[in-house]
Amino acid sequence: MSPHRIKKWEPDHFELELNTVWSFPERGNWATHDAKYRGNWSPYIPRNLILRYSHERDLILDQFAGGGTTLVEAKLLTRNIIGVDVNDSALIRCHEKCDFERINSGVVEIRKGDARHLDFIQNESVDFICTHPPYANIIEYSSDIENDLSRCNVSEFLAQMKHVATECYRVLKKGKFCAILMGDTRKNGHVITMSFDAMKLFEAAGFKTKEVIIKEQHNCKATGYWKTNGIKFNFLLLAHEYLFVFKKMAH
Repeated sequence: MSPHRIKKWEPDHFELELNTVWSFPERGNWATHDAKYRGNWSPYIPRNLILRYSHERDLILDQFAGGGTTLVEAKLLTRNIIGVDVNDSALIRCHEKCDFERINSGVVEIRKGDARHLDFIQNESVDFICTHPPYANIIEYSSDIENDLSRCNVSEFLAQMKHVATECYRVLKKGKFCAILMGDTRKNGHVITMSFDAMKLFEAAGFKTKEVIIKEQHNCKATGYWKTNGIKFNFLLLAHEYLFVFKKMAH
């Protein structure tokens, strides 16, 4: 994508979020961002996180690169980043989204890999982890990729996230931060607190929880099937996710 096709490089009137409830009704369409990759997060999220928890020329890791949103923001904000995904279609999109030139931009490295086994990344070499894992099999991104965690049910997913948390702790420098966005699901009308189960896995790996941010969702319209069933079976639609910020302590 050539620079002349980009209408604007930055969001209008951007300000850092200052409390623990985040809401972005306009998901953001600057640079190469769009909403065409199902389940991708608003670029306002990684922009806030990158600016708050990293510095220019730091090395960032996104091991669930998906639609490439975090990679684009890191490049725009003069951070270097390693983007990892098991899915070839995601990697193709990441290359396309990051194919722009801008003065003083960061370096993007895109690799096919498994978030549970980041053997190509050295111990304590990453300055910040900023990632958006799948929420078990709520959205399945493939039908036949063996290492795709979006094909796992909740219990299988959490078992694998334990290995993800361990790898995050290994590659992150001491005193640095790891941010992940997680959501919950329902089964038989009851909430499955998948996000907090994942949070406990990161704490068990050695992290301290610095922030728990509630992120409002804006694509959960109470219409049609879900509206009818929500009323019929008396349950509320889940319209938020949790953004956890963990710290690897220096001692």
